Amino acid sequence: MRLKALRGATTVPDNDADAILDATEELVRTVIERNSLELADMVSCIFTCTNDLDAEFPAVAARRLGLAAVPLLCAREIDVPGALPRVIRLMLHCYAPDGAEANHVYLREAVALRRDLEGAQ
Repeated sequence: MRLKALRGATTVPDNDADAILDATEELVRTVIERNSLELADMVSCIFTCTNDLDAEFPAVAARRLGLAAVPLLCAREIDVPGALPRVIRLMLHCYAPDGAEANHVYLREAVALRRDLEGAQ
């Protein structure tokens, strides 16, 4: 097994708690599914939000999915002029078999952030 860091991002239509939770849940579920992860494989997860999202912590959605034993952290993304608005990003640290490909996940409008990652959508 090898320690890996998986990346992902999604966007939220509005600064609304339910919208943040729904988008985060979709993102976390998709990362888990595409990488065939089990809870025991997960080490930690960092979430960031752009400054226009403050109605809820993305970690709340991860806890609802059962990641209660996984250390979670929420932080602010750097406020770069002209950057994509209403974005939630994650970096999930996990153990995966040697040679397993990292499947990063970019959903909704966040696909524009990493068009270079084949199959990340």
